[in-house]
Amino acid sequence: LAVIAGSMLISLGVVLLSGGGLLTGGVVGVAFLLHYVTGVSFGLIFFLANLPFYYLALRRLGLAFTIKTFCAVGLTALLSEYLPHLIVLQNVHPVVAATFGGLTVAAGMLALFRHRASIGGFGILALYLQDRFGIRAGLTQLAFDCTVLFVSFFVATPLIILCSVLGALVMNLVIAINHRNDRYIAM
Repeated sequence: LAVIAGSMLISLGVVLLSGGGLLTGGVVGVAFLLHYVTGVSFGLIFFLANLPFYYLALRRLGLAFTIKTFCAVGLTALLSEYLPHLIVLQNVHPVVAATFGGLTVAAGMLALFRHRASIGGFGILALYLQDRFGIRAGLTQLAFDCTVLFVSFFVATPLIILCSVLGALVMNLVIAINHRNDRYIAM
């Protein structure tokens, strides 16, 4: 149930970010960039971009984590394709898209993290680094997100980039503040 709820929240956040024409970090951001540049389906790019990370997930975080993450990524990719046809957002201010989209994605990611799953990609690496070295997952994710957002300077306006950074900050600060292994026990 947590995988379904987390995937639904993340997909809604993606719709909000996309409605504001924003980008974000991580593999979601890479998928947004490639979608905007090529016109290829966001969901397909997102699903395929996550494939290389499953090996690390399997080796370092276990079979159960990998299966739940694969399901979350697949469901998020699928919902991200069809949800914009069911929820049509017009004229979403980029600041609103950034704050509400970032918060919604973070809530979905927390639901997945708390049940030993992720949205794949850099999230897998962030969780691994937290488990192995004690580096907060939100801070690691923020570093990866900033890298992806830096690349977006080549495809977006300064306002869109600024609002995208705001969305990434909201998302990653919520995760950094709320995701701690000692606060809950869920497997």
